[in-house]
Amino acid sequence: MTGRIDAHQHYWRIDARAGCWPPPELDAIHRDFGPADLAPLLDAARIDGTVLVQSLPSDADTRFLLDLADETPTVGAVVGWVDLKAADAPARIAAFASAPKARGLRPMLQDLSDDAWIDDPALDRAVDAMREHALGFDALVMPRHLDALHAFAQRHPDLPIVIDHGAKPFIERGELQPWLSAMRRLASLPNLHCKLSGLWTEAGRSARANNVRTRTRPYVRALADLFGPQRLMWGSDWPVLRVASACGGYGEWLAACEDDCAQFLGPAALADVFGGNACRFYRIDAASRGA
Repeated sequence: MTGRIDAHQHYWRIDARAGCWPPPELDAIHRDFGPADLAPLLDAARIDGTVLVQSLPSDADTRFLLDLADETPTVGAVVGWVDLKAADAPARIAAFASAPKARGLRPMLQDLSDDAWIDDPALDRAVDAMREHALGFDALVMPRHLDALHAFAQRHPDLPIVIDHGAKPFIERGELQPWLSAMRRLASLPNLHCKLSGLWTEAGRSARANNVRTRTRPYVRALADLFGPQRLMWGSDWPVLRVASACGGYGEWLAACEDDCAQFLGPAALADVFGGNACRFYRIDAASRGA
């Protein structure tokens, strides 16, 4: 596989998000975002395709993303949402998987009241359906979910799982443990992958361009060491990245990650971290990108 891939970005319509995140006070992202907004950033960064990820736990939002992907050549894969514990979850998953660019599912674990929601045999039928349709699992988790995620991943060793945003470590307060130990356990499982995304946002609103690299580098190094050049994939988390605009924009986040990964993994790893791994995980090829 070839091509530079942004493994994590969002599009949304703000009028469909009443009562949901983002709140109006986050004015940098409290508006509509669509392909025309991202296109110049992709061109400037020489990014060939993206993975479009859900941001609402609704069938309507997933349908919106699938329809948008059909008309957007740069979208190579869609990660949607299905109620994985619904009685008809296998049928819903089959319907989702029938879309040309459907490649994965993501329950919004960080927003659920039960931190152990994922550690439940009630998900087994849904996971069987995901494997049947070659879908991956995006884990939107925080450090408090990592033990339950480990149990889930052990129960389903044949399910490809990718951890979004490095599991959102507490970068703002400089806390490495217990996040690091939990991530080490997860990285020991061969079906676990990780996205190098979202870290500037986790650095906090006080982070600025002159210190964000210092704050985030220990976490980037940890992810590089744990997941290596074959299981780490870069993502922008755009437009959420705009919340961290004081640190820089799309191109600055990309350049910082390229620099760190070249240092920690070697220049030869960049093709995989910034494209190849996402292409393999999400089964993206030139045809799925509309090329």
